[in-house]
Amino acid sequence: MKVTEVQVRKVDRDNKTRAYVTITFDDCFVVRDIRVVEGREGMFIAMPSKKRPNGQFRDIAHPINSETRKMIEDAVLAEYETQGDGE
Repeated sequence: MKVTEVQVRKVDRDNKTRAYVTITFDDCFVVRDIRVVEGREGMFIAMPSKKRPNGQFRDIAHPINSETRKMIEDAVLAEYETQGDGE
């Protein structure tokens, strides 16, 4: 599986979310609304999630191993960085 496209939409800097990302795999599968988040130890990604009736959030889509997560995070953060600060 390869990441074939990454689209970054940067957002206002009033909260910790810096961008929303759409990522395409193998030119045939898309995941929308991955967030780029600024944390205490640097930038990371948060997979799309949905709030449940009990108030907890649950991922809608997510990688099931650390290698795939790293591949996705590396691709997303590299594209985010190429776009400058967005201001």
